[in-house]
Amino acid sequence: MKRETILVIGANGQIGTALLPRLQALYGTDSVIGADLRQPAQKSGIFELLDATKADALAELVQRYGVTQIYHLAAVLSAKGETDPLGAWNLNMQTLLNVLEVARIHQVRKLFVPSSIAAFGEHAPKFETPQTASLDPATVYGISKVAAENWSLYYHKRYGLDVRSLRYPGLISYQSMPGGGTTDYAVAIFHAAVQGQPFECFLAEDTLLPMMYMDDALRATLELMEAPENRISVRTSYNLAGMSFTPAELTASIQTYFPDFTTRYVPDFRQAIADSWPRTIDDTVARNDWGWQPEFDLPRMTQEMITQLSTIYQPSIPTF
Repeated sequence: MKRETILVIGANGQIGTALLPRLQALYGTDSVIGADLRQPAQKSGIFELLDATKADALAELVQRYGVTQIYHLAAVLSAKGETDPLGAWNLNMQTLLNVLEVARIHQVRKLFVPSSIAAFGEHAPKFETPQTASLDPATVYGISKVAAENWSLYYHKRYGLDVRSLRYPGLISYQSMPGGGTTDYAVAIFHAAVQGQPFECFLAEDTLLPMMYMDDALRATLELMEAPENRISVRTSYNLAGMSFTPAELTASIQTYFPDFTTRYVPDFRQAIADSWPRTIDDTVARNDWGWQPEFDLPRMTQEMITQLSTIYQPSIPTF
């Protein structure tokens, strides 16, 4: 394998926390640099403090380490972004443009800039949302993702920059706590269940949304980044699908392990955000281009989350 030096920006976030050790295992600990505004709770490998809104600091880091790939994961998410729309826009876009420019100037070989189902809005089909559906998002986070998709396409066409992207569904993981997304209920609910607590859900019980277990998301990301360039036909962002479920269905799945677990539904402002998003995703293009196939369904994801979180909270849990 050709020597790579990889920079992960936003390494303390939900994706970064899980992706960093995968990249270290693949490329070697000394070849992966984690970067974020704060030191991680548990440091492993090379880590640098970085404010990605500062282009000079980013450029210095890329030059110092001879970075060949960047995973740009820093962003203000959907629900949190609605509390400060201009602040979210400024951070999301300034960091993006800095990364694109630094990658262009310093000839970074490959760049990953994630998108989201938040890029879709009311005019996209709700079921089996196609790759080329209308993008008219309802949140500043979604607007910034549509802009990022178009900037990525522009930098590829204008400068030949190899930018790749996935429209992530809601992501579910045990490695980090929820970070301000509308689908975060599907993470928080497991923390409550494993601790023997009831759960209050901010979405209605029948809110169907596309979701994905983090292991599938990481595998999709690495498979995309490792695919030959001539197999990449989408330079905005690929649709990506795993599973779709409602809060009620997730509660029922958890109840197979904790029969007394209960969820109370108290929809708030995040309900309107969720209602603007697709229910199911058509990811045929990703499947055809680079062979994408999900592995986790709802029952398997539920068992994995409960198993992993039990080692953290150590409750008395059923034997699987």
